[in-house]
Amino acid sequence: MAYKVLITGATGMVGEAVMIECLESERVSEVVLINRSKIEKEHKKLRQVIVPSFEDLASFKDEIRFVDACFHCMGVSAVGLSEEKYSKITVDYTKILVDLIYSLNPNAVFNYVSGEGTDSFEKGSTMWARVKGKAENYMLNKGFKDSYAFRPGAIIPEKGVKSKTQLYNVFYVLSKPFHFLIKKMKSVTTSSNLGLAMINSIDFPQENKHIENPEITELAEKRV
Repeated sequence: MAYKVLITGATGMVGEAVMIECLESERVSEVVLINRSKIEKEHKKLRQVIVPSFEDLASFKDEIRFVDACFHCMGVSAVGLSEEKYSKITVDYTKILVDLIYSLNPNAVFNYVSGEGTDSFEKGSTMWARVKGKAENYMLNKGFKDSYAFRPGAIIPEKGVKSKTQLYNVFYVLSKPFHFLIKKMKSVTTSSNLGLAMINSIDFPQENKHIENPEITELAEKRV
């Protein structure tokens, strides 16, 4: 069976990586992107839905109806943001998307890209971890057929994927001669593995709903 997949955040490193794997996968028939502006990417399976304001997402429901899975990769750094502003983007926007997809197809698989160290109890001293924990919990408790909070840590970019943070890109270039060794570390995964794991989450239900790097790599290696 081929799946229709919705992806947010394709302009970021994680979202781009997930998009690439979905476009290459025979198990994905269509990739629908939600972006504020069109990206320079052409593919027979790719369709872009331009949503200037995420708060108006419900107005575009007819264009994203019937998706089998949603990979919510959109996010921002908490650096320099107040908790109120960061919560609006991280929690409020996630709720809008979760509610809409659930109303259209409660049998969908919904994956939210969070981060290593996220606070599931929402009570820690680290602001970003509390806020992401709140977004995770809302999504996991919504009632989808299946849902996962992906918590990647260190990621080695592949297939031309780049981070928006220039310092990270410099580090990736300098460390490239050692990538073959770094990849052997269980605490590290690759951008390709992350995309493959997202796709495999549709066919291989996992008991653990918080997927960190070791589980991402393991899930990516499964074959239908």
